[in-house]
Amino acid sequence: MDVLERIIAKASSGHRNIVLPEGEDERMIRAARLLTERKICAVTLLGDANIIQKAADAGKIPMSGISICDPKQSDTLEKYAKEFFGLRKHKGVTESQARETVLRPLFFGAMMVRNGLADGSVAGANNTTADVLRAGIQCIGLAEGISVVSSTFLMLVPGWGVPLTFADCGVVPDPDADQLASIAIASADTHQKLTGDIPAVAMLSFSTYGSASHPKVDKVREATRLVKQRAPNLLADGELQGDSALVPAVGLKKAPGSKVAGKANVLIFPDLDSGNIGYKLTQRLANAIALGPLIQGLKRPAMDLSRGCTAEDIMNVAAICCVLSG
Repeated sequence: MDVLERIIAKASSGHRNIVLPEGEDERMIRAARLLTERKICAVTLLGDANIIQKAADAGKIPMSGISICDPKQSDTLEKYAKEFFGLRKHKGVTESQARETVLRPLFFGAMMVRNGLADGSVAGANNTTADVLRAGIQCIGLAEGISVVSSTFLMLVPGWGVPLTFADCGVVPDPDADQLASIAIASADTHQKLTGDIPAVAMLSFSTYGSASHPKVDKVREATRLVKQRAPNLLADGELQGDSALVPAVGLKKAPGSKVAGKANVLIFPDLDSGNIGYKLTQRLANAIALGPLIQGLKRPAMDLSRGCTAEDIMNVAAICCVLSG
């Protein structure tokens, strides 16, 4: 059983409910059908019931077992509006603006997650990452001890033998040391939940153990210190170059005594440039499967999607969302 199959099996045993805010999109309806038929989780589609049913009929998609919620007609609308007003009035949001905001499916779905009516949300087929994150941050909030929302990619590399987690490859352009430490701790938690493997976190740099001097290296060193301070039981080390992190012989030579060098499975890149380039090169040159971006750092999961996603992509991310909600 491969990693993705294990994730789907674990999700199926959790009896979770996932909300799909972009419920009028045929891909979402088809994904809801897949999730329901495979008994991965319960699904709530947000949107106009007539539009959703017409799209389902056009695509010949049975709707049995799939819940539909129209925010405009929901009994919880006023409750969510008052709650959101309480959360955002310090930012100058008025009561009428709060009501208008939670009518938007992304925000309504995030409020469902906040209130425990859904275990997580999955969106991004028709909305930008910024929009998905904004709803998640404003409604769900950050997890305790985390200073920034970030993302990971679960990388399944042919011939490598173990899954790898790359972060951050999709959200934070230039994290400072504090943010980089938060990304590392959150990524280790994500990796362990999804794979069951004990995380070994490499804080990546163009330097290994002082082989180069530069402010960018200093940032990674400080982030490593903060990780060890905040999560003393986490196996983490840095700064390490990519080959020092992954190749045992190189790790032994360049970082003798390191418990991470040569066996890292969580790779923390120093900025978005290197992270995004790194995952795309690995995906294309090694024909790797890249699952993500998987949003992390929120109190409860709210996953993002590529706008070119398929129904199967949505199903897989929903399964991951179920596992991360546990």
